[in-house]
Amino acid sequence: MQLGVSAQKGTSMAFDELKAELGLLMTRMQNEPEDRHELYLQLMEKLNELKAFGMPLPQDLVEMEKSLEAEFAAENKGE
Repeated sequence: MQLGVSAQKGTSMAFDELKAELGLLMTRMQNEPEDRHELYLQLMEKLNELKAFGMPLPQDLVEMEKSLEAEFAAENKGE
């Protein structure tokens, strides 16, 4: 029984760390708009980590990822 509680606590801590990293990422996105491609890749990576933990994805971040992806695809078509 102890092992289950410990594993659950570890998953919760990992999720909290991911949420904190996403918060920092959002702040960086506001402060460094010139580096949007790198931030997009980091956002995608963090969302994939949440998926790997089976955690729910914040809908606003999912929408932002899709929006940035569409924006970059449009830029590539224009080149």
